[in-house]
Amino acid sequence: MTRSSHSAPRPSAPHSSGSQRSPRPRGRRLAALTLAAGLALGSGLAAPPAFAVGKGPNYGGNETINTSILTTYDELVAELHTQEAKQPAMELEVIGQTVKGRDIHLVKYLSDPQNPTILYLTQQHGNEQLTTEGALSFIRSLGTGKNQGVLDGVNILVVPMLNADGAMGDVDFSLEDYIASGDRHLTRYNAHEVDLNRDHIAKVEPETRALHENVLQAYDIDYMIDLHHQGSRSQADGELVSGSILHPTTPNVDAEVLGGSKRLGAIVHGAIEPTGWGHLGKYVGGATENIARNGIAVEYGISTLLFEMRGMSDHSNPGSVLGQKSNGYLIKQTVTTLESTARAIADGSIEAADTTFWDTLTAQSNAGWPAE
Repeated sequence: MTRSSHSAPRPSAPHSSGSQRSPRPRGRRLAALTLAAGLALGSGLAAPPAFAVGKGPNYGGNETINTSILTTYDELVAELHTQEAKQPAMELEVIGQTVKGRDIHLVKYLSDPQNPTILYLTQQHGNEQLTTEGALSFIRSLGTGKNQGVLDGVNILVVPMLNADGAMGDVDFSLEDYIASGDRHLTRYNAHEVDLNRDHIAKVEPETRALHENVLQAYDIDYMIDLHHQGSRSQADGELVSGSILHPTTPNVDAEVLGGSKRLGAIVHGAIEPTGWGHLGKYVGGATENIARNGIAVEYGISTLLFEMRGMSDHSNPGSVLGQKSNGYLIKQTVTTLESTARAIADGSIEAADTTFWDTLTAQSNAGWPAE
């Protein structure tokens, strides 16, 4: 583990806020992505061959992009309550509220204070929804026999849908030029039109403050995967990518922390590349520390990994969105990422992960609009 001296979660009060945590609620979900979620959870199922190695329908004006099939905030919360009632190992915590007053939830599996801890963070950007769909499938799977034994060796934290206002299109600016149809638009920004992944130094927005004060400062976390979506047309080695990954690139990151990030990436790369439907490139990102990948690694000594899935659920830019026929393999890619890393941390195999692949991993061409 990256930080053996303080690897276990510490459910104490936030270091700096002094605010009290909200009480924990309980309770359901409407099945909108049943087929795609089934694909994600089916260990022996492959994604549709037509969309292997990142091949999915780019948006050209005729493809279906319907946000009505995506899990709403209310459906997400109801399903989290349902899973909490079903899973003895799972606990929900409300860590704060969005600008519009929606509760932000933390899913916790805290098996042993001596175990290493990983945090999975989804939907800092509200229009990057399929990572949340995958995280929800992963949470369900932790209550089944599929991942039996994993929780004995790792503590798991999940913040699904950090930017619920953006995910529901409940914002104080116009989304009229956005492409998707359905019951709502989804936007990158929070209700104040702020990019939450540029707020990790200032920590001005309530969503960012909740994450830092009531998760990052309240638990001893060793690893974090920050799950995003990027533009739909990026390529590596002459092929469209299904996603891209990157470790911290700020010169201020501790060498041991960086090593943990690279090992985390090695586990993800080794799980995705052999599938036949996955093809990863190296994300081209900067060194600024107001983004989670860099800032959280420096401030908290957490080994972070950025994973950018292909295509967004909604946007005004046609090069950013992806037809919904790609949903199945992108959800499956998220589930595979979470399952493989949790398992590698639990059994200790992450410590021997070969990081030399980073030396030859092709930097993707950022066609369309990338969106760390």
